[in-house]
Amino acid sequence: MIIITFLGTVSGIPSAQRNHPAIVLEYFGEKKHTLLFDCGEGTQKQFMVSGISFMDVDKIFISHWHADHFSGLIPLIQTMSLEKRTRELKIFGPEAERFVSNILDLGYFGLRFPVTAINVPFEGEKISLIDETDEYQIFSVPVLHTVPSVAYCFKEKDRWSIDVKKLKELGLKRGAWLKKLKKYGKAEYKGKEVRIEDVANIKQGLKVVYSGDTKPCKNIVKISKNADLLIHDGTFLEEEDTKGHADVKQAAKIAKQAGVKQLILTHISRRYTDTKEMEKEATKIFKDTSIAYDFMKIKLKRK
Repeated sequence: MIIITFLGTVSGIPSAQRNHPAIVLEYFGEKKHTLLFDCGEGTQKQFMVSGISFMDVDKIFISHWHADHFSGLIPLIQTMSLEKRTRELKIFGPEAERFVSNILDLGYFGLRFPVTAINVPFEGEKISLIDETDEYQIFSVPVLHTVPSVAYCFKEKDRWSIDVKKLKELGLKRGAWLKKLKKYGKAEYKGKEVRIEDVANIKQGLKVVYSGDTKPCKNIVKISKNADLLIHDGTFLEEEDTKGHADVKQAAKIAKQAGVKQLILTHISRRYTDTKEMEKEATKIFKDTSIAYDFMKIKLKRK
């Protein structure tokens, strides 16, 4: 299961209702993983209000280095240190080594834990695998903004589910050998080799994409193909020429082209105190669209 919490949903300048961008993805697999996508000003305070512990975060993914997307890193890292954190914190992003180094040089940090910066490719059309565990993978792709910027994709790994009927049809019984079968894709049962596809069905893993700041582009369509959820830049109601963002109708077209199941628009300009018109226009193009708000939660479960 995945729980996504929007800690901040505004574009550029915060408002009384919306904080700077930050999205928490909690993945409940064999163990819990807490990932943070962007970290705008005030993110640690938003964590406190949400009830999610920022000390659980081990990986932060920055879409680009505009202040509204990263300035919360400075106080967050220092607070983690004051709370006596010892575990490594990884920060991913375009030119991450350069910017994280600059952040850590500001003030007298005196960190008690290692901070590792991982550069993410920000040019071209290639989808890059940038992180992997036994349970999920993180991909990135360059997107079209005014500075180097990337979109991220969380992809839960597919799993095999043992089909009891298939076991019976082949005269097989449950046992410890099934663990080996799931791990290696084949195992021996009473002298006979059994392949995983003979006795199991594959369950597709959940897929979540976060666009960061971007104009409509082919790369975001490509990385979002068949996603369970696309979280996309929906800064404006109508297209603007110079901002490097998408309007709600453009984002809805991206969702439709990519064949996603659900679209949530975020990074909303502070000029829109009422988002009903934005949602109305987007849903004309892509029905399953909603507008994010601070502390909005979304739950996704593997079918």
